[in-house]
Amino acid sequence: MSSPVPRAGRAGAPPPPVSRWLLPVVLTVQFTVSLDTSVVNVALPAVRAGLGFDEDGLTWVVNAYALTFGGLMMLGGRLGDLFGRRRVLLAGLALFGAASLAGGLMRTPGLLIAARAVQGVGAAALTPVALALLTTAFAPGRALARALGLWGATAAAGGAAGVLAGGVLTEWLSWRAVMLINVPIVAFALAAARRLPADRRAGQAPPRLDAAGALLVTAGATALVLGVVRSEAVGWGSAATLLTLGAAAALLALFALVESRTRDPLLRMGLPARRPVLGANLFMMLLFSCQFAAFYFCSLHLHHVLGYGAARAGLAFLPFCLGVVAGSALAARAVASLGLRRLLVLGGLLAACGVGWLGAGMAAGGGYLLAMSGPMLLISVGIGMCFVPLGTAGTAGVPPEAAGMASGLLNTSRQVGGSVGLAALGTLATSVSGGQEGASREALAEGYGAAVGASAALLLLAVLAALLLIRDPAGAGSGRAGGGRGGTGRAPGRRAPAGRARSLPAAAGGGEGGERPGG
Repeated sequence: MSSPVPRAGRAGAPPPPVSRWLLPVVLTVQFTVSLDTSVVNVALPAVRAGLGFDEDGLTWVVNAYALTFGGLMMLGGRLGDLFGRRRVLLAGLALFGAASLAGGLMRTPGLLIAARAVQGVGAAALTPVALALLTTAFAPGRALARALGLWGATAAAGGAAGVLAGGVLTEWLSWRAVMLINVPIVAFALAAARRLPADRRAGQAPPRLDAAGALLVTAGATALVLGVVRSEAVGWGSAATLLTLGAAAALLALFALVESRTRDPLLRMGLPARRPVLGANLFMMLLFSCQFAAFYFCSLHLHHVLGYGAARAGLAFLPFCLGVVAGSALAARAVASLGLRRLLVLGGLLAACGVGWLGAGMAAGGGYLLAMSGPMLLISVGIGMCFVPLGTAGTAGVPPEAAGMASGLLNTSRQVGGSVGLAALGTLATSVSGGQEGASREALAEGYGAAVGASAALLLLAVLAALLLIRDPAGAGSGRAGGGRGGTGRAPGRRAPAGRARSLPAAAGGGEGGERPGG
């Protein structure tokens, strides 16, 4: 399928081949997690009617998943580094599938919320491990670019397909179907994942997990997401919001202090300090702040302004699915010639233009064909173009044994950025429209359009981050796709030049070409 990354081992030993099951497993996992993020949102009114939720309780069907998903992502990625990615992948799939089945069978609000929280735990293990499997299995260049293009297209297509599937399943069957749809997909992924090569740890010392760091980052990230997702209900200036966000800041600051003094940390402080990694994480955070908002407010606009039913609203997102696939395919082909930075800038600017166009059309009360379908296509192409360079830059120069750490950080940035952006833009939409209850269609359209239009500024900030922080390696643009300055463009397994040897602290463990057999 592709040329694999050479592993540490005996001199002259050929690297193991990439399993033909790797891409199907990783893409299925990514599609399922992305699908679940959006499929439940469409079914919320039916969930409320079916189980008797009150308005505040209903939000926890979404928030319980967001809290555990965002809070445990760093831990999930690191567990894959330490204990083997296949093991963590199988455990995450089993947990996610069992929670989906339980959620579809629950008869009380509390039990459904608990099932959603457990789903988030499974997703937090799956998402960073899936990305780490890709970035350590494929050699930098066309093979990795193609794999990351498929990964990005699958992630965004899963989110868009979730809106479509949620509408169709809720309207034709029941809200329970949106939970149960995960079960057969997870069953296939489990069967395929068992065919992946077993984790190998021969001769390795027993892994040590940074328990203090895991506790602090999980508590800090959870408090951050909790403060953000509750801000729309209680207000940004409320004591509850300020105390929760203050606690999050204190916990994350303490986490950074502990990690700087720990021999085998959960997150090596040199990692986010790397320019390409920092740039990729900032870009990812801002990009998904925009994408989450665009999905959410487009869905509300279709329902409350244009009067679409659930199934018809889902079909309206088809241009987004097509555009993301096209943009990702284009990026996989163009990254070698354009380089990471140019591709991110071009994709970000295209998406920003589309978002501005979409916001203006929605605010003016335009119909779907004239005001939404065109901009959605432009946005999705731009976003699709960003996934390949983001996946490459976000793991640039990172040793394979720390790939789960890097992918956990990148995926945490995505989840936290989406939650923060959506909450902030939701406040803007409410202030412009005067609130959804009792507001006219014109007022709602103006509020939704203002929120979507404002998110264009987030994409422009992302473009600025790419311009300032991301640089292409010397070989970029001459037929080789690489990462940022950290060195994914150089031959894997080769010792870094002296001037770059300190791009990660010595605690990173192993040479840049080496990998612990457990990964």
